[in-house]
Amino acid sequence: MHIDTDALLTRFFRYISIDTQSDPKRLESPSTTQQFKLANLLADELKMLGLKDVSVDEHAYVMGRLPARIAGDVPVTGFLAHMDTSPDMSGQDIRPLIHANYDGKDLVLNKERGLIMKPDDFPVLKKYKGQTLITSDGNTLLGADNKAGIAEIMTALEFVNNKADIKHGDIRVGFTPDEEIGRGADLFDVKRFGADFAFTIDGGELGELQYENFNAAWAGVNIEGRNIHPGEAKDKMINACLLGMELNQMLPARERPEHTTNYEGFYHLTGFDGGVEHATLEYIIRDHDHKNFERRKSHLRHCVNRLKEQYGHNRVTLEMKDQYYNMYSKIHPVMHVVDLAKAAMEAAGVKPLVRPIRGGTDGARLSYMGLPCPNIFAGGHNYHGRFEFIPLESMEKATQTIIQIIRLTAGQAL
Repeated sequence: MHIDTDALLTRFFRYISIDTQSDPKRLESPSTTQQFKLANLLADELKMLGLKDVSVDEHAYVMGRLPARIAGDVPVTGFLAHMDTSPDMSGQDIRPLIHANYDGKDLVLNKERGLIMKPDDFPVLKKYKGQTLITSDGNTLLGADNKAGIAEIMTALEFVNNKADIKHGDIRVGFTPDEEIGRGADLFDVKRFGADFAFTIDGGELGELQYENFNAAWAGVNIEGRNIHPGEAKDKMINACLLGMELNQMLPARERPEHTTNYEGFYHLTGFDGGVEHATLEYIIRDHDHKNFERRKSHLRHCVNRLKEQYGHNRVTLEMKDQYYNMYSKIHPVMHVVDLAKAAMEAAGVKPLVRPIRGGTDGARLSYMGLPCPNIFAGGHNYHGRFEFIPLESMEKATQTIIQIIRLTAGQAL
């Protein structure tokens, strides 16, 4: 199956040229208006590719339908990707670099700034010797998360639309805003989308297939101290920052992100701000196992209560809210969807790598909203930072996998 990689790369570069960084501090949906620019562009392209019922709603959700070519009881299949890029690093004025026939040595991203991606620091680079790697110039992230997924879906749609011999049922496509700040599925209209199942094309390296993710919660701790002139502070001062440090020391030091992997959960201190008078701490809590997830939340409450008992009940307050849950319980009853993805990868010459997601996707939320939605690789590495890269060959394989899912769903022989 020949994919036009020049067209695939051109699409990808067009999408990353649009700054769609989301903003967790803004409550609007979408959180940044520039996401509409990409949404409208994608809607126009979907129409050009022959999709029907193409729309962009007031929150920048894009939907479209590729009409079936065969009649009968064929499942309606969906493909999804998100338009925003991470708030962790700028996505403005991305300047992509093409490293053809990578030699397996250091990759120079920005000679002037001395930004070099070294195989000693990123051993995974060695797997891609001889391939074409795409990076930024080191001043921004690349945006493969998730604009590579968008480019792969669009290229697959074009391929299918141009091949009259590929028979398929209805194909639904959706592009969402604000996934990177945990809101991508908040206003997604599952009923209107109308798919029986879907796949987010939002995974990492070649072959990733994921249908388990973290259970997730956010916690905010507010601490009110008592500021007294340090010369007269004995037995009077209560330093809010020190109470925050005391709280953090109560949590298991080995259960932090930097010490955990695979199915291991963690407590992650994401923010600590304040002074003697007032301090705030923010945490995210993660675990694949729901019982362990509840245990972690309970332990944080216990630690806060200990501070309350010692320093006063009004001095420390805790706010906690669940963010999303492990999609496994929703996917397990429909494992044929996962089997379909595995078969499609194998048909595309890709070895499936079934792994738990150490994070979340739109698919996790959507699975709880009634749309089973495993996650498939887009092909990139080192998302959210200046050392993000993606092999063009992995993008090609992701595109082929989407096409094979479409064919297999309709029962078409490979």
